[in-house]
Amino acid sequence: MIDIALYIAMAVVGLSQVMAMVRLLKGPMVGDRILALDTMVVNAIAMIILVGMHWGTQIYFESALIFAMLGFVSTVALCRFVLRGDIIE
Repeated sequence: MIDIALYIAMAVVGLSQVMAMVRLLKGPMVGDRILALDTMVVNAIAMIILVGMHWGTQIYFESALIFAMLGFVSTVALCRFVLRGDIIE
């Protein structure tokens, strides 16, 4: 029963990833594209966690944490670059 729920969750997260990629490509402004990239990072983290649950290994959870930290820092850096023109003050 849990396998069916995991497959459904993977399909929903995959669909969400595709919709975020469409927003990334069609986004009329830079802010929309940055938000789409951040959404894609969150979806990738969810997919990593779902794969870790499906295979029953803990290494995926640690990699999801590292990916979350890198995704947050890269989103902040990209926003600072768009707003100020530089990352380091």
